[in-house]
Amino acid sequence: MADLPDVDTLLDAAVSALGGTRRDGQATMAAAVDSAFTDQEHLVVQAGTGTGKSLAYLVPAIRHAMATDSTVVVSTATIALQRQLIDRDLPRLAEALAPHLPRTPAFAILKGRRNYLCRHRLQTAGDAEPDEAELFDPRQLSSLGRQVKRLHEWADTTATGDRDELVPGVSDLAWRQVSVSANECVGAAACPFGQECFAEQARADAGGVDVVVTNHAMLAISALQGYQLLPEHRLLVVDEAHDLVDRVTSVATGVLGERVITTAAKRAGRLVEPGLTERLSEAADGLALMFADAGSGRLDHLPDPLAGAVASVRDAAHACLTAVKSTGTEGDPDSATARKLALAALEDVHDTAVRVLESVEPPLRDRTDVVWLAKGPKQPPSLQVAPLGVGGLLREKLFGDRTAVLTSATLALGGSFGGLAGQWGLGRETTDDPPGTDDPTSAGEPRWRALDVGSPFDHARSGILYVARHLPPPGRDGLDPGYLDEIAELIEAAGGRTLGLFSSMRAATQAAEELRERLDLRILCQGDDSTGRLVAEFADDPACCLFGTLSLWQGVDVPGPSLSLVVVDRIPFPRPDDPLASARQRAVGARGGNGFMAVAATHAALLLAQGTGRLLRSVHDRGVVAVLDPRLATARYGGFLRASLPPYWGTTDPEVARAALRRLAAAPVPG
Repeated sequence: MADLPDVDTLLDAAVSALGGTRRDGQATMAAAVDSAFTDQEHLVVQAGTGTGKSLAYLVPAIRHAMATDSTVVVSTATIALQRQLIDRDLPRLAEALAPHLPRTPAFAILKGRRNYLCRHRLQTAGDAEPDEAELFDPRQLSSLGRQVKRLHEWADTTATGDRDELVPGVSDLAWRQVSVSANECVGAAACPFGQECFAEQARADAGGVDVVVTNHAMLAISALQGYQLLPEHRLLVVDEAHDLVDRVTSVATGVLGERVITTAAKRAGRLVEPGLTERLSEAADGLALMFADAGSGRLDHLPDPLAGAVASVRDAAHACLTAVKSTGTEGDPDSATARKLALAALEDVHDTAVRVLESVEPPLRDRTDVVWLAKGPKQPPSLQVAPLGVGGLLREKLFGDRTAVLTSATLALGGSFGGLAGQWGLGRETTDDPPGTDDPTSAGEPRWRALDVGSPFDHARSGILYVARHLPPPGRDGLDPGYLDEIAELIEAAGGRTLGLFSSMRAATQAAEELRERLDLRILCQGDDSTGRLVAEFADDPACCLFGTLSLWQGVDVPGPSLSLVVVDRIPFPRPDDPLASARQRAVGARGGNGFMAVAATHAALLLAQGTGRLLRSVHDRGVVAVLDPRLATARYGGFLRASLPPYWGTTDPEVARAALRRLAAAPVPG
């Protein structure tokens, strides 16, 4: 490190070259990240919007990568942040730091293999998945053919094969015809296109660079499933860390349904005797019959008929697996690919069936997985199995042998970092207590330090948190008329400029339909067009409103006069019948904890913090966050939720909120 400038000098050089403003919180965070890397101690950092946290972790990351001739991995949750880092932040930062370092910093992006076009799969795209295509009507098949034709044409011009570079995009079904997952790939050595493989080229590009940008799903697959997908690294930055648990849970969730079983049978049918695959297809039909007679929801015990159907699937998949493994494909790449695809599908079916059956065997208090039946009008029935918690997996596979910095604008829930740290599998927070005062219960758990660098925004002067205490608690039968009246009055006061965040698509649609008849303003609703296009339209037209649900709570960045009011219809608790949340809540209670606060309230606090954070996106922004759910002011848990939010000035007086919005609507736009 002695031969390189210190992190403060490099940060100054970067901010100066990029024409930005150095902020105290940014400098504090950069110094803390640098110390964490040096001391090999995990760091949890809350950095509000506008802090400049990307520079605050990228500068020390580059410095340590160069000093140790190693790679630092940066993981994000969203494509938007990945693109920001790769397309804007890192190129500009590398150029700014180059005069102060021995060489220009190098960086690369790395995604899962499924994100890259596979040239070998492309050659058989026309008949790669007839088993899936048969499930769709002729018009969809025609559309599928046109999209695959586009992919063939694009393959001749693309330099990366990265799906995100294909504009406009194609459907997931079309993309599956020309891509493979990690366990479906035959490997570069056996593939006739191994030397031209886009995924292998991306991995090669990531080898030896200073910073590799990836996503949480890729990080989870690499850590949990044993694939060596990422370069060797000892330093890790997890941005958007509030999303880590959900993304890892998604990767660790198994799905067992008629479609995936039928697909596996048809893939195997090209390689083994018909009797074996017919047995698997019949097992799929039997499972579908059991689904038809069962209700959706969590399954603490499998009824005997359903357990028997799952066992039949398990045994039939095992028989097919044994037969496929005995087939020889030497010297025939096409047969090798077919074998690999069949094995991947069969192993997924077999292993998920085993996991479902084993998950319901132990007593409730000893279980590590939860099983549920998912079905709905637009959702094919399937059994799903997910871990009750991922903390142990993360502790063992991710944090045990590397130093991690976890950062986001919303990490201190209820004023404490402990809730999320516990979900990540971290131990007790490191303090400056004298030696010998460590908590013995945290032995073997990774220790960590916490830091809140604040925000450049003056929330109390720039924003009002209005809680509609006079309204009735929200019900289950749609929006109460009083809620619609309240929203209409607030929107009229604001002159549009409203982002409506609703707990369900049903509520968002109801509000949009009814208020379009009452207000002479444009009201856009999620689902009318792509979310990205709707957000762009909303940002371009101040006399406009945008209503939507979950993705808008975290995915909207609209600074300026187009957004001065954020409306939240209700506290976003998980649904009472959510199988995973309810099982996790029960598990906490069985250990003597408060399941509601640890799971439901923490979930709500995180989403509320993300949602209310949509209001202020620049230092010039002003506005009102209106939470219509009176429980935020009246319930015992309200204090915990309010402590999780930015420190806006608070009121329960509707006229105070409306008057503030009218003043903002009449004020000139800041230059």
